[in-house]
Amino acid sequence: QVQLVESGGGLVQAGGSLTLSCVAPGRTFSRCAMGWFRQAPGKEREFVSGISWSGGSTRYADSVKGRFTISRDNAKNTVYLQMNSLKPEDTAVYYCAADSHARAPGTTGVEYDYWGQGTQVTVSS
Repeated sequence: QVQLVESGGGLVQAGGSLTLSCVAPGRTFSRCAMGWFRQAPGKEREFVSGISWSGGSTRYADSVKGRFTISRDNAKNTVYLQMNSLKPEDTAVYYCAADSHARAPGTTGVEYDYWGQGTQVTVSS
């Protein structure tokens, strides 16, 4: 089973920054759209950001526009999510996902067929 591995989560104060990383050991996703989703306790999973296979196209949820930046390094088979100006409402488990059937990022979870286990991000007020 192909698995994506996230890292970089943790506890940070409001206004702080974190950078999440997602790597796919043993498999290349350089031709796939990649995305980040999050799920807070008691809430449904929601789209955060997505990036095309080349990195030339990105998408963001309105709630994170201007604060989060998605990027990728295909040579390292890694996708990043730089999160700045974090707010308590950003607290959630963040998941990396890959869509092996598309090169442009979708915004719904059903479009993605590979997922990581998630990394916890907690923002204190």
